[in-house]
Amino acid sequence: MAKVQISKGKFDGIQACADAHGVIAAAAMDQRGSLKKSIEKARGSAATNEDLTEFKRKVTKVLTQHSSAILTDPEYGLPTLGDRAPGTGVLLAYEKTGYDVSVKGRLPDLLPAWSVRRLAEAGANAIKILLYYNPFDSEAINSVKHAFIERIGAECAGVDVPFFLEPLAYDDDYNDQSLEFALKKPLYVTRYMEEFSKSRYGVDVLKVEIPINVNYLEGGRAFKGGEAAYTKKEALEHFRSAAEVAKKPFIYLSAGVDDDVFRESLELAAEADTAFSGVLCGRATWKDAIPVYGQKGAEALEEWLLDQGVKSIEALNETLAKGAKPWYTVYGGLDNIEVVGN
Repeated sequence: MAKVQISKGKFDGIQACADAHGVIAAAAMDQRGSLKKSIEKARGSAATNEDLTEFKRKVTKVLTQHSSAILTDPEYGLPTLGDRAPGTGVLLAYEKTGYDVSVKGRLPDLLPAWSVRRLAEAGANAIKILLYYNPFDSEAINSVKHAFIERIGAECAGVDVPFFLEPLAYDDDYNDQSLEFALKKPLYVTRYMEEFSKSRYGVDVLKVEIPINVNYLEGGRAFKGGEAAYTKKEALEHFRSAAEVAKKPFIYLSAGVDDDVFRESLELAAEADTAFSGVLCGRATWKDAIPVYGQKGAEALEEWLLDQGVKSIEALNETLAKGAKPWYTVYGGLDNIEVVGN
């Protein structure tokens, strides 16, 4: 295999987000609108911007002791970066939260007061973009999204900072949690991993969904009975099919499932011998702390995180140690990478 050239800024940025073994064991804390609604539901009253920052601060302070990096947002998360553990990498979200429901296609948009350069100056080792993506959407919709990602890729290349892309599969003709969509999801995930592995987009790491809906995995921890979408054998094949088309390092997101269910999914990925390089895990680790914060406040939140949160993330790290592969595996190993530039 010919040596792969990676610019110094991108190489150093990815390494900053990975552990000593090249595995990205990152905590996700970039939720904004959804987190605010969850706190309000738990509290029974309005949540403020200060509440969001306070919650993020506690999660960052505790969980980065056990994570290689923290993903947060520049709107509410920047003040928390000083609370992270020394040596923890920083990913900053660049997209606006949510999407305009009055416009077809779940089109993306950027935070207007930010740029990749400004995010890097604020301390980002890498830039994250979330993109809702249906590979079978109209050409008009997907052309807009492809151009959008090309622009972000070029901006990241110009500043020499890694670009982490988080595509999320959807289809407006189906409920995201329906059996019908569960049957389609493996193909959707496979197609977007293949599409955004193309060099034209400038993506450095794909942050992807588990390619199945675990609620429909026959015999799985999340399966509640009824009709299944996949047997274990079929699920393993879906993991392999998606992983085989990836030409970039990829990590899995937790998508808010329970932590034991997420670990089971990672065990399946390992059994399928996929080259996944870690996780960006958010709600699976800390979502059960939201009612604690909403009802009892910040100190109770920190106590919960130090107990249940740490137990969850340590169990996750044990799973990663058994199954995840270094991010440079897809390039033939660290020795097959030539770092170029200053």
